[in-house]
Amino acid sequence: MNLRDEVERRLPNWRSWYPSLFDAAVDLGLLRARPCDPSTLLIANRHAGIRHKAEQAHREKWGGNEDTEEERLLAVQRQLRAARNTRRKRKVT
Repeated sequence: MNLRDEVERRLPNWRSWYPSLFDAAVDLGLLRARPCDPSTLLIANRHAGIRHKAEQAHREKWGGNEDTEEERLLAVQRQLRAARNTRRKRKVT
């Protein structure tokens, strides 16, 4: 049974009281809000697993190794330097 059918079954004249099916379903308790971790709302976080699988499939097909630990550390150091330089420029301005 879909949402519209359930609302119709519980409240046959819902259209005369509610502007939308959604509002009627909420009042009837058919739809409830569920709290979630804010980090799950970011698309980047939701798609991280998919992106990782795609990268892995690319590596398997076309070769190439994952970055070594040393390369990752160098990349982080570059990012930190760039962030520091950006902050310094903002203070001067």
